[in-house]
Amino acid sequence: MKASGTGKGRSVMGSRIRVVVAKPGLDGHDRGAKVVARALRDAGMEVIYTGLHQTPEQIVETAIQEDADAVGLSVLSGAHMTLFRRVIELLRERSAEDMVVFGGGIIPEADIPELEKLGVSKIFTPGATTQSIVEWVRANVATAVA
Repeated sequence: MKASGTGKGRSVMGSRIRVVVAKPGLDGHDRGAKVVARALRDAGMEVIYTGLHQTPEQIVETAIQEDADAVGLSVLSGAHMTLFRRVIELLRERSAEDMVVFGGGIIPEADIPELEKLGVSKIFTPGATTQSIVEWVRANVATAVA
């Protein structure tokens, strides 16, 4: 059973992985996020897409309300350090740090180690295939919720 910070313990082995896919900040380009959301859905996961221009607070609130297993963030605006940091901080404040946070977008390779130190589990850079994202989520989120 998942040791959920929400205390619900909803996810058990064999249940569908629940992923919130979000576009934080002012970036208005969401094609990639929609492609990833659809790929995860087509792979049998439950996906909640938050839409454009979400604040970290809105994203975390949605993730908690939806009892998500993971949060996928898409950032193309260059504000990835600030936005990822804030989402991680808010999850910790809400005792929901057991949610796996991953992301992608235009993120320089040099920033990835710092994002990992913050608690981001994986960053997908341009060129990542939807298959590689689906496989990573299955391998890393499924084990976290089992």
